[in-house]
Amino acid sequence: MNKTPQSTYRIRFNDCDLFGHLNNSKYLDYFINAREDHLKQFYEFDLSEYYKSNLGWVVWSHEIAYVRPAKYNEVVTIQSSLLSACDQFLHFEAIMLDENQNHLKTIMRTKLIHVSTVTGKKELHSSDFLKWAKTIENQEANQIQDLQARIKQLTSILKDNKHYSLTNK
Repeated sequence: MNKTPQSTYRIRFNDCDLFGHLNNSKYLDYFINAREDHLKQFYEFDLSEYYKSNLGWVVWSHEIAYVRPAKYNEVVTIQSSLLSACDQFLHFEAIMLDENQNHLKTIMRTKLIHVSTVTGKKELHSSDFLKWAKTIENQEANQIQDLQARIKQLTSILKDNKHYSLTNK
């Protein structure tokens, strides 16, 4: 079983609103940066190396729910996983918890489309990439398609005082 992709981050002053809460738009930055860190650290997948092949991903859609605010100078834990991969898309999930992983703060699901960085047009994933991506899919989380149902599942796990950990991906 692989180690759960997770890392901790301190909420910075310049990322907060007047209430000392992480600004809504900054959650995207924290999640996307965490996913990039996780890919490199846990899977030895370096996006900068991949982009040298003139291929990359652009955001197709985000679905995000703000459950509890992340506050200035707070340390948070971010976990991420690949929900699914197909010919043209990747769908991933990122979860922000408090440092002790007792409270869900935010959850985001993002769909990325694979494109040529030269033409800006859709490109199919290679069979080798898809074969690898399928090995890191989080099948358990992907089974729950509705974000509100996913939030209920996560809060139930946390309520039972169990630290939430994405299943091996």
